[in-house]
Amino acid sequence: QVQLVESGGGLVQAGASLRLACVASGRTSIRYAMAWFRQAPEKEREFVAAINPRSANTVYGEPVKGRFTISRDNAKNTVYLQMNNLQPEDTAVYYCALDVNTILSAVPATANQYDYWGQGTQVTVSS
Repeated sequence: QVQLVESGGGLVQAGASLRLACVASGRTSIRYAMAWFRQAPEKEREFVAAINPRSANTVYGEPVKGRFTISRDNAKNTVYLQMNNLQPEDTAVYYCALDVNTILSAVPATANQYDYWGQGTQVTVSS
């Protein structure tokens, strides 16, 4: 089993930055891709970014390209999401996810490919 715990959310003004962290524990592995998704009220869960820790390949959702950066510290089993120039439309609960069936250098970008999820951390951006 794998446990994921997110942290770093908060309330900020438009244009500010935040860094989210997700610590994985249990049966973790450098082979497992990790990702961030977000869900705003009354909206479907949306892909934000993902990283393959072995290959360092990354993928980003269109709304966050150029503003968000995903990274991973394999020694700490932690994935980060650096979020710059935050906008009100970024307001959502952000979830960390892990894929135990990652194939080679793949970087999955759909929620149903991920097996474990964190409890989420709220990010609120005021205008």
